[in-house]
Amino acid sequence: MQSRFSRLMLLAVTAGLLLTALPPPLVLAQTQLSPALSNAPRPRAVLADRIVAVVNDEVITRRELDERVGVVKTDFNRKNLPPPPPDVLDSQVLERLITDRAQLQYAKENQIRVDDAALDRSIARIAEDNHKTPSEFRDMLEQQGIPFARFREDIRSEIIINRVREAVVEKVTCTDGEIEQLMAENGAQQAQTEVNLGHILVVVPENASPEQIEQRKKRAEEALAQLKGGADFAKVSVSFSEAPEALKGGELGLRTEDRLPQLFVDAESKLQPGETSGILRNANGFHIIKLLERKRGGGPKVEVEQIHARHILIKTNELVSQDQAKRRLEDLRERLVNHAADFAELARLYSNDGSRDQGGDLGWIYPGDTVPEFERAMSTLKPGEISQPVQTQFGWHLIQVLERRNADMSPERVRAAACKTVQDRKSDEAYQEWVRQLRDRTYVDLRLEDR
Repeated sequence: MQSRFSRLMLLAVTAGLLLTALPPPLVLAQTQLSPALSNAPRPRAVLADRIVAVVNDEVITRRELDERVGVVKTDFNRKNLPPPPPDVLDSQVLERLITDRAQLQYAKENQIRVDDAALDRSIARIAEDNHKTPSEFRDMLEQQGIPFARFREDIRSEIIINRVREAVVEKVTCTDGEIEQLMAENGAQQAQTEVNLGHILVVVPENASPEQIEQRKKRAEEALAQLKGGADFAKVSVSFSEAPEALKGGELGLRTEDRLPQLFVDAESKLQPGETSGILRNANGFHIIKLLERKRGGGPKVEVEQIHARHILIKTNELVSQDQAKRRLEDLRERLVNHAADFAELARLYSNDGSRDQGGDLGWIYPGDTVPEFERAMSTLKPGEISQPVQTQFGWHLIQVLERRNADMSPERVRAAACKTVQDRKSDEAYQEWVRQLRDRTYVDLRLEDR
């Protein structure tokens, strides 16, 4: 199984997130001449880098493109697959760079950012998943020729684009009719099915002319013809697909059917593993899917695990810095671990949360009731165990799990879960449509063929 680091690096590659600091548009290496040598033949200027695309008011250089292409080739070698022709690979990777640069510009305009503390936590989790301390992880990167400062900013960009996606899909809504239909489909005895699909998307621009639509359809037909001729799906995906997952071979990963667009579910239900669909059409463009794997499971969960927990919250402000809040909780945790204090009493004395009067008791918590950082830390604790300080948007927390239990979901929570499933099903299409519109309104000057 790949480490989280490997998966993140691959995700960063495929999503186009390994962005370098912006170099000057053109860099010329030229020897300085003294006045005495001014009449000597001048050395030729050497082009050290060049622009391959302009995205609004920023540039993408050949060096950036070559670095990304190199990583994609490495991934193909790891999978024992031949990469596409160089011109095809250059074009696909450059388009991913353009799309990601446009999203990062959108994030900047809308003040979507990642502070250093949140970035440090993410990198610490990556190090932990690789069974290394932060310093050991940094040394590992340097040994692999990856400057830590560069890696740090790559991960920041990845998180920013994830937040852009979250901001887009959180506007996706569900109707009562969609909820009722899903609940009828997923009866308590109906088996949940997980499928892993390969996906190729040929985008159709908004307000496309009939000629453009026909041109895009022919591109999809060419991709399908290669697949029917025995070409590898991953290679065809890299060559033809304009979906976010194109550069990782088009693989979507295992998902329950209720998290897939209905268009895909209807098509994959007629396929056996290894089979490929015909051309599918929706508002985003032309799709081809391949059923890579299908797993049958049990019925949908109507019973969930609840956690009874309490916490101490220290908020940060002008008087209390991040470091001070964290150190204060570390001191409190040491007292608790050494049985020198009572959790409820410390919560009443120090917590900045409304639960302080109850000794920090939050009661029984359902999955999704708390912010992700809090829930992630809480879910790893055994009853009686106290977390290390955990940072969220609200401040720094000490968390103690008191007990766990399985509980039936109330009808209201069943409906809420069904609504969330509907939103998940629609979110991929909504995000791809938003990215397509963003790309259409972004000024792009392609210079890949310039010499």
